[in-house]
Amino acid sequence: MTAVRRPPNAVKRRLSAGEVAVVTAGHSGSADTIDLMGSLGLDGFWIEGEHGPLSWERLGDQSRAADLWGMSALVRVSRLDASLIVRALSLGAHGIVVPGVRTADEARAIVRAVKFAPVGERGVTLGRRSYGQPQFLHEENAQTVVVVQLEDPEALANAEAIAAVEHLDVAMVAQNDLAQSMGHLGNPGHPEVQRAMASTLSRIAALGPGHAVAGANIARAADVAATLALGVRFLYASYDAWLGAAARDYLGAVRNAPAARKPGDKA
Repeated sequence: MTAVRRPPNAVKRRLSAGEVAVVTAGHSGSADTIDLMGSLGLDGFWIEGEHGPLSWERLGDQSRAADLWGMSALVRVSRLDASLIVRALSLGAHGIVVPGVRTADEARAIVRAVKFAPVGERGVTLGRRSYGQPQFLHEENAQTVVVVQLEDPEALANAEAIAAVEHLDVAMVAQNDLAQSMGHLGNPGHPEVQRAMASTLSRIAALGPGHAVAGANIARAADVAATLALGVRFLYASYDAWLGAAARDYLGAVRNAPAARKPGDKA
């Protein structure tokens, strides 16, 4: 049997080098969409299993599409559930995202579910990612990414302890759920929410090497520089938001073009 080197985990490589990893997601997440996003040079594709139609039957093809472009396939499961985590990894995911994490103990439980022994207790199977990889079981721990989302004041208060959990890669502040938990449903831009988010991201980033990096959901290019200035090294953005913004700009250009007006219309 000829051993074939599988693509390295692009998100893991970026983070290990101290660089910024950029991932995107959307509610469809078809393999064709992943191909398109891969052609743009993104580091990873977030396959949505909390709010989107995660299909176990499609996950192999989705992760293969990510492999073709050197992207990491990350799967967000709906909750801290070891059976969901191991299934996603066995079918080809490079990493796992878990929402609603509040404590360091929960983060440690996620790490145990993602990693093989001696770090964790992930169920052993030789799925798609192991084919042609005789050392798979011994190399996999170094290739998996673990991301947790902090979504309420309790999680933010425990941010440093969570980020200090060994083998955790990203501690991400989820601004929409945070806004809801702070009494500002649908208004993540509220100053109170933004202050809490910025403070938490800065605190996580200040922990430095050996800790999880800070992550944020930022869709607007205009917000990127300020977010990175807080020390954030993991950026997530929905391609649905990018598509909507681009479509609005395009339609605005058409509707407002002088040549598009009917004779007699006022400027």
